Amino acid sequence: MTHPIIDDLTWRHTTKKYDASRKVSQEDLDVLYEAMRLSASSINSQPWKFITIESDAAKARMNNTFANKHQYNQPHVFDSSQIILFAYNPHYTRDDYAEVVDKGIEDKRIKPEDREGAFGGFAFAEFNTDENGYTGHWTKAQLYLAIGNTLHTLARLKIDATPLEGIDIDLIAEEFKEELAGYQCDVAMAIGYHHPEDDFNAKLPKSRLSAEKVFVHL
Repeated sequence: MTHPIIDDLTWRHTTKKYDASRKVSQEDLDVLYEAMRLSASSINSQPWKFITIESDAAKARMNNTFANKHQYNQPHVFDSSQIILFAYNPHYTRDDYAEVVDKGIEDKRIKPEDREGAFGGFAFAEFNTDENGYTGHWTKAQLYLAIGNTLHTLARLKIDATPLEGIDIDLIAEEFKEELAGYQCDVAMAIGYHHPEDDFNAKLPKSRLSAEKVFVHL
């Protein structure tokens, strides 16, 4: 199949080694961040926070979080252009959803007189809240929608990426406690440009299960 979207997704791969001399332009970052902001989520909950690690000081703090494990991902801290921490709200409340509703009124999606009725969608959040007020299973699922959108956008921009579940979530929670402000980070993403010689994964052919294996057409 020949199509620009298919070409871009075939091009992308999980980068194993970055070229530290290359940085993502601010123009491309602006597009990326706006695309991330526009990510879909259940009931438009947007239960996420994206923390960009790009300054030398921030990268030094990120480097500290590899003290105990997952050191195989540590080179990405300084070699990649940015690392993005993807965090979700583990205790999503009606007050959180009120911010969404009020922004909808500001954007003229919701009429001011319909504000109370707009909270009907919050019933789905309540359905996914346990007796302790924990919503993490649901809000983390929403975060992965944003991660998928981010990977697709990066592919369209021809920017390399590495999703990182190999991170120390406890040390990240400690090191970035102030920035996370109660949100939970279980996954990060390095972005930049792969090393032309040392990124072995860039040289390997794309491999996915066949369409017949993964699709059921009724």
